[in-house]
Amino acid sequence: MLAPTGMLREMSTGIPAIFIRRPIATTLLAAGLALSGAVAFFLLPVSPLPNIDIPTISVTATMPGASPEVMATTVATPLERHLGVIASVNEMTSSSTVGSTRITLQFDIKRDIDGAARDVEAAINAARADLPTALRSNPTYRKVNPADMPTMILAMTSKSLTPGQIYDQASNIVEQRLSQVSGVGDVELNGASLSAVRAELNPRALFKGSSRFLVGNFG
Repeated sequence: MLAPTGMLREMSTGIPAIFIRRPIATTLLAAGLALSGAVAFFLLPVSPLPNIDIPTISVTATMPGASPEVMATTVATPLERHLGVIASVNEMTSSSTVGSTRITLQFDIKRDIDGAARDVEAAINAARADLPTALRSNPTYRKVNPADMPTMILAMTSKSLTPGQIYDQASNIVEQRLSQVSGVGDVELNGASLSAVRAELNPRALFKGSSRFLVGNFG
């Protein structure tokens, strides 16, 4: 079946006609573009997170020996109440472990990180009256880059060692060795507790003027 004369005339002019008249060159050009795209694909920079600076501040409070429940109710809750009124806070998360509480504040991307840090410091000072007296030092804060996430997380378990002994092994051996590896910027140890001693006084003995007391809760 023959093509209409108008269609042939249209195909013989314009940019498409160049590729139609030169099929070999067209094939080589398409192969070259495909090859260039394949090479460029492997050369593209890859990042797990976009290269943007989100204003983020981490607040940490420590009270050795306190359980996670005590840290959450007596330390994290008052801090959250005062930190939550800061302007431009998009997200606030907290986690409590044995003797430690961490609260992460993520601000609006347009918020100045230095101004946010001053507001966080003021909120910490305001919350001091609501924090327990056993918290001897004020909570600390630092600026955090969400892109600086850990690239490797290791967990240690044992059927014969106590949590305190595992912590000692991780702190004195594993953490020291990992920090000496070339290219490691920081090693952070979490999830265990140091040994502690709690003294429980006998109120009756104290009331009678006696010096006797009961000592317990070792480890």
